[in-house]
Amino acid sequence: MLFTSYEFLFFVLITCVLYYIIPKKWQWMLLLLASYVFYFLAGASFLPYIFVTTVSTYLVARKITSLQQSTSLYVKEHKEELSREEKKEYKAKAKKKQWHWLLFCLLFNLGILAVVKYTNFAISNVNAVLTVFGSKTTLSFVDLVLPLGISFYTFQSMGYIIDVYRGKYEAEKNPLRFALFVSFFPQLVQGPISRFDDLAQSLYKEHAFEFAKISLGLQRVLWGYFKKMVIADRMLIAVNELIQNPDQYKGAYVFAGMLFYALELYADFTGGIDITIGIAEILGIRVTENFHRPYFSKNIKEYWNRWHMTMGSWFTDYIFYPISVCQPMLKFSRFSRAHFGEFIGKRMPVYLSSFVVWFTTGIWHGASWNFIVWGLGNFVVIMISQELEPLYRRFHEKFPKAEGAFAFKVFRVVRTILLMSSLRMFDCYRNVPLTFRMFGSMFTTWNWKVIFDGSMLKLGLDAKDYIILFAGMLLMLTVSLIQRSGSVRGKIRTLSVPVRTILWYGLFLVVLLFGAYGVGYDASQFIYNQF
Repeated sequence: MLFTSYEFLFFVLITCVLYYIIPKKWQWMLLLLASYVFYFLAGASFLPYIFVTTVSTYLVARKITSLQQSTSLYVKEHKEELSREEKKEYKAKAKKKQWHWLLFCLLFNLGILAVVKYTNFAISNVNAVLTVFGSKTTLSFVDLVLPLGISFYTFQSMGYIIDVYRGKYEAEKNPLRFALFVSFFPQLVQGPISRFDDLAQSLYKEHAFEFAKISLGLQRVLWGYFKKMVIADRMLIAVNELIQNPDQYKGAYVFAGMLFYALELYADFTGGIDITIGIAEILGIRVTENFHRPYFSKNIKEYWNRWHMTMGSWFTDYIFYPISVCQPMLKFSRFSRAHFGEFIGKRMPVYLSSFVVWFTTGIWHGASWNFIVWGLGNFVVIMISQELEPLYRRFHEKFPKAEGAFAFKVFRVVRTILLMSSLRMFDCYRNVPLTFRMFGSMFTTWNWKVIFDGSMLKLGLDAKDYIILFAGMLLMLTVSLIQRSGSVRGKIRTLSVPVRTILWYGLFLVVLLFGAYGVGYDASQFIYNQF
């Protein structure tokens, strides 16, 4: 079911009505049933995958917690008999057993993800190598189902098992409650990637019907549909026309296209997250925010701290830090310091860990080289920026007033948007050589007059569409500016009832009248569903 379909709206309506009618102690069980019904309707063949991940993670987590508890109990009962070294040795052996169970769970579930998502990518690369060496024999591709949301629920489950191993919290005892954590349907499609200790605070609680809470959730959902249907799906028409005809649209068209895609992606992804968080709010459940005004970022590092924040924190906590402080990395760092000097030696752990993170981030987004190059492109820009920090500091020391100047802030924001939009061209064209050619055409094909001579009206959008897009973009910008001083919905709640009614009913009419559907349009699937 698409989030933008009538079927989904009906499904959510029925779920919410039943949620507040049934006894409160059964609410979380209804959500589990609803989540599995949702997943079944998305594809019955998907169910075994999420079931296997749920069961295997639950059992291993319980085993790890059992080992931790038995270790603690044994040491406590024999604290008088065991020496300090014996206690240390016993704990080390127990920790090793826990590590083996953790490693099994990680390899098993990430292995499932790798097989269904990357098998054909691996085969295509093997075939390419065979062709280069003149072989006429190639491997056949495998017809594998790619379950909906597998990247999201796998990462969420693996984050949970790692936290249990680290002793952050004990494993959930109730398998059905854990199954709900893995499959909670509003966030199953495109995140956020929740942490168990955060989501569990409200997911299993009993929730009474509160009109104010439900009203806030509906407002968030409506705002998400505005972004998705009025902005993203309308912008998609022009974006598709540009990227599907690269030979026809070069130069200035490429520049316009990468900015169009930046707007489309933001409205699409944040709109989907707004719908997710809004539905959860209607149910009384708190889901982690995933965006924090990313297009106000002054550099790419700040941008990634504001964009898809749950994914970024997942890679930081579960890949970057473990790699950068592991024993092999520390040994390599000492080796580098001894043989290549302090300057290089102290940077190697950061560089290598960051490289792994961005390579993984790229291939997580898609099983193709364009996503890998996109990820490594982010890595290169961020590493260069870090190395240039001394120059930035000297610049600000020489021009102290520049840091706070409005014009300089705007320059840095625009620079970041252009850098990120340029990197996202790999996402647009999905072909590495073609992306470089199209990027280069912006500097070799001098046709900038097409921006102003009416050529943009030939991309499937008319003047009315551009006016709607411009007005929508201004509205999103205004909301983002207001958010800097607090919740927009909170500020609207302080207004009189007639004014609030006009604002929200007006937004509903805008979605109803100007949403991109009907003749010539089709409500598009959310971009991040593919991941």
